Amino acid sequence: MGRIQVLSDRVANQIAAGEVVERPASVCKELIENALDAGASRLRIELRGGGRSLIEVRDNGSGMSRDDAMLAFERHATSKLRKADDLLSIATLGFRGEALPSIASVSRVLLRTRAADEEAGTAVEIHGGRLRDVRDEALAAGTVVSVRNLFYNLPARRKFLRTEKTELAHVVRIATHYSLANLDKSIDLRNESGVLLAVTPVASRRERVYQVFGGDVLDRLVELDPVERQLPLAAARYGNEPETAAMRISGFVSEPQDQRRNRNSVYIFVNQRLVRDSLIQRAILAGYEHLMPKGVFPFALLFLEIPPAAVDVNVHPAKTEVRFRSPSEVFDLVKDSIRGQLIASKPASGLPVPGIAAQDVPSEPVRTGGAPPAPKRPFSLSGYSGQPDLPFAQRAPFTTGAGETGGVSPDSLRSLPNEPTAAIEGTSPAPAANGHSDHVHAPLDDRRPTSLVNLSGLKLLGQIHDSFIVAAGEDGLWIIDQHVAHERILFEKVLADRLHDRALAQSLLEPIVMTLTPGQMVLYEEVAEEFRGNGFEIEPFGGRAVAVKAVPAELSPSQVESLLNDMLDESRDRSDGPGLGELRKRMAATIACHAAIKINMPLTTEKMRWLLDELARSECPMSCPHGRPIALKYGTQDILKAFHRV
Repeated sequence: MGRIQVLSDRVANQIAAGEVVERPASVCKELIENALDAGASRLRIELRGGGRSLIEVRDNGSGMSRDDAMLAFERHATSKLRKADDLLSIATLGFRGEALPSIASVSRVLLRTRAADEEAGTAVEIHGGRLRDVRDEALAAGTVVSVRNLFYNLPARRKFLRTEKTELAHVVRIATHYSLANLDKSIDLRNESGVLLAVTPVASRRERVYQVFGGDVLDRLVELDPVERQLPLAAARYGNEPETAAMRISGFVSEPQDQRRNRNSVYIFVNQRLVRDSLIQRAILAGYEHLMPKGVFPFALLFLEIPPAAVDVNVHPAKTEVRFRSPSEVFDLVKDSIRGQLIASKPASGLPVPGIAAQDVPSEPVRTGGAPPAPKRPFSLSGYSGQPDLPFAQRAPFTTGAGETGGVSPDSLRSLPNEPTAAIEGTSPAPAANGHSDHVHAPLDDRRPTSLVNLSGLKLLGQIHDSFIVAAGEDGLWIIDQHVAHERILFEKVLADRLHDRALAQSLLEPIVMTLTPGQMVLYEEVAEEFRGNGFEIEPFGGRAVAVKAVPAELSPSQVESLLNDMLDESRDRSDGPGLGELRKRMAATIACHAAIKINMPLTTEKMRWLLDELARSECPMSCPHGRPIALKYGTQDILKAFHRV
């Protein structure tokens, strides 16, 4: 007898189940996708034991005839493909024909279904891949799939399941994903404790986000204006134009200051299909480059609409990975859309308010109702290339001073002459009968968006610890970190000067001689041109020594040696070597950090006003190049609440 044998259907299905069915959430995903493909407008999901004991998905879709109900449990049986060419333009969520037989091979499944044009429904019962019963039943049009005792016949697999709470959280996340992608559907998720998620059809994604996550989360999100670009599908032939089709992106992203420790709050949909795609995840982080520190992640809810012929969804058995025909175009669309919207809206960061955790967007939905607030009003600001052309002498006070860290000034608040420190513009007390102000009407409602475009209109109040500028506006009290504010201004200026080859240099009276380590010497030779382009004049001085004869105008001579060491040591962190664009940004960030004014440094009124005006003109006044917030706002409404005025 030969050693090679054809596996039985039962064993083959269990092997397929290992690829498709990982946990209860995997089962829910497949059943929800089948219901959506069947045209269902209402889905109800019941769970017991976190999905281990029972998963039941009930829908009002097209249903199936008796013959189709039987065929649905055969491997590679599907209503969604007819020929091989169909794989090149898949428009349905499911298509492999593996889900139901795989699920049925590792559980006890009862399928009850009726097509709208059938008089009677059909019930099919399968345990562990073996058919137990087929019978007629009186059923409403649609389908109900009940999956009981998942992995009952594979105890080793069942032991790998996590706690009920963990498995339940995964199911809730799946249901949340599909509720976000299908605005016209009603989805109801329940377990022994009651309703976990309940959403009804809505007209906009904004309303759905409000339904799922609540108003506090929605207020901290920036909505992306839909962006459309042409995607190449085929090269030009015989003198004709190349074949193209439109791809489109929309969705929501968090403000740069709203950061998370993992990717659990990144939701990516391609043609309504939930995917985990490393290309898009990298593009999202690229959109936040130099706006958010490395190692943290934003909230992102992105919807990409791409011609089916331009994306291959037949990559992974669970259909959670895709492959793009033009990955660079997709990457640029995602990155540019996110960054462009953040630059246009310039969202401000608020001071932490009791009761609202600034960094916690729930991984699981919250049940809420009512209409969402009005959308955030768009803001726009023309591009700005950097600091105005001031003589170096006028900029010199901004390039010297005490170190960034040090003792705290005993003078906790330096008030500007003839300017009040207690009044906040925009609040008008309503006198009570006893002459006291018992209640103040806020000039702004709770959900008015805050932007940094109006920084130049703030009323200066003074400094805290000679480190933080305090100002008042119609929307509340503002605190600006003077060091990182100037760092952002200089960063954009250095980049613009390098781009247009107009970096200013100052010659040193005496060259600064430095001895580099062997590793630094190798890296210096790779990036020497960038140093020259930024205003450095550095020449070999024998061996590993170099002589610095000129430096960028923003720097003082005392900062040169530490800056060069920082820059070359930072470059060493990247084993593959930074690209030209990344290198320029990192060099600009390092120059800006060393040249910016420091904390514990008193500033005149004129210097503080200049700083706010220039920050308002900058492209990204939200964060410094390293991702730290620049300005914090304590909103008028929050102040009134704190004083029990509202």
